[in-house]
Amino acid sequence: MCKFLEMDKITKIYPGGVVANYEVDFSVQEGEIHALIGENGAGKSTLMKILFGMEKQTEGKVFLKGKELNMNSSLDALSNGIGMVHQHFMLVPSLSVAENIVLGSEIKKGVFLDKSKAIEHVRQLSEKYNLPVNPKSKIMDISVSNKQKVEILKALYRGAKILILDEPTAVLTPQEIEELFEQLKLLKESGHTIIFISHKLHEIKKLCDRLTIMRDGRSMGVYKVDEVSEDDISRLMVGRDVKLDIEKKEPKAEEVLLNVKDVSYVDEFGKGAVKDVSFSVRRGEIVGIAGVEGNGQSEIIEVITGLKRANKGDVFLKNKNIGKMNIKEIRNLGMSHIPEDRMHTGIAPNMSVEENFISEKYSSEELTKRGFWLNKNKINNLSRSLIKDFNVKTDSEKSPIKGLSGGNIQKVVVGREFSSDSDLLIVNQPTRGIDVGAIEFIRKKIVAMRDRGKGILLVSADLNEVMTLSDSLIVMNEGEIAGYFPNSKDVTEEELGLYMLGVKRQEKEEIRRATNE
Repeated sequence: MCKFLEMDKITKIYPGGVVANYEVDFSVQEGEIHALIGENGAGKSTLMKILFGMEKQTEGKVFLKGKELNMNSSLDALSNGIGMVHQHFMLVPSLSVAENIVLGSEIKKGVFLDKSKAIEHVRQLSEKYNLPVNPKSKIMDISVSNKQKVEILKALYRGAKILILDEPTAVLTPQEIEELFEQLKLLKESGHTIIFISHKLHEIKKLCDRLTIMRDGRSMGVYKVDEVSEDDISRLMVGRDVKLDIEKKEPKAEEVLLNVKDVSYVDEFGKGAVKDVSFSVRRGEIVGIAGVEGNGQSEIIEVITGLKRANKGDVFLKNKNIGKMNIKEIRNLGMSHIPEDRMHTGIAPNMSVEENFISEKYSSEELTKRGFWLNKNKINNLSRSLIKDFNVKTDSEKSPIKGLSGGNIQKVVVGREFSSDSDLLIVNQPTRGIDVGAIEFIRKKIVAMRDRGKGILLVSADLNEVMTLSDSLIVMNEGEIAGYFPNSKDVTEEELGLYMLGVKRQEKEEIRRATNE
């Protein structure tokens, strides 16, 4: 193998003097799978955006096979054989697999897309790289793992020899992850080079050849994966020992806080996204929901939190039917919500850290003078206290929240919701796309809230997380509860994956009896 891609002394300084990268050296060898890891805000994303032509470095050079590259757009990167698969898929749901893959580089018949040739070309590409997809299927009708394949095929169709994969396993089951890893190894054998960005250290150990660790915008070194342990990697990333297997006491579950009764929801496409779902959450317990993305978890959470209206069934909070209440009324009754998408529904990006902290309590007596005017001193004190308690890295409580890293934005959301003193906490994907240090911190906070007598409904695509934190566990498949485990210790990660895929399923009567106990 030869070293054929090199980023030399890359520095990126944003307006205002924010240093995202400082003299970073990064290189990969041809035909290897190279991990890039580090805390949120460590500079990984900026470095990869520079490599993919989405950002321009302030200083430094990029070389491919010894030739300096001057890239001003993603098209320049693609023309040099560099492709990127983003964490959030960039696909058009209403178009077919083939149409999405060739979009922007269409095979034309006159001025129109030659659909038959596009379908045949995608079929051949799919077979060549052992990434089986149906070219004729609509994106909205295929599984998450198949969407992942489509994104990879999009890059390969455009001639990518270097693939940057950003958190590619975030929403996959163990079985789908195994399949993806086999496909990536085949790509490696065919001469492709893969840059693998992930926070899942056990996956890096299993798949990658070497790794580069970043911290505070600098490279902390390059290591052979088989020469460092997961503990070593965590220590180099965070600067201290990290423990992700959270110790927790046996739950002391008390009265029911949330009762979901026979809820169904039909989405905007007329599809039954949630079908007759029933379960409850008690004070002092964590109920987890596991499932492949797109199987009804998001919709049931949106119904519970008032973002959507159920077509059938009822939701009770503290014995009060909240089905027709607005979001403020539901929150005032004692519900907090950490949403799945922190950027779109978790924060107001153009507002400050402080304004986001108080966005659900600005009218409270605690923060107002005589019930009318905001008390700036109390707001400043609260914001600084939450920044300290939740370890938010920010220059000031007045800083725009959109300038923070993903992990620190998540800490602001968690801090706001956990400080609201609600009885029921709805926690959706609390650690998606954040680093091990932030993961450890947030998981400990969730368990601490349970131990304070809160009821917690947890949704997570990270099976290790949902199994580690949950006291009882619900598995959803195709909008239904496929399995319910009163004790999360009674199911293995592999078995859970089978329920998530619909390969295994409990009888409906068994589930109904268990969830209504």
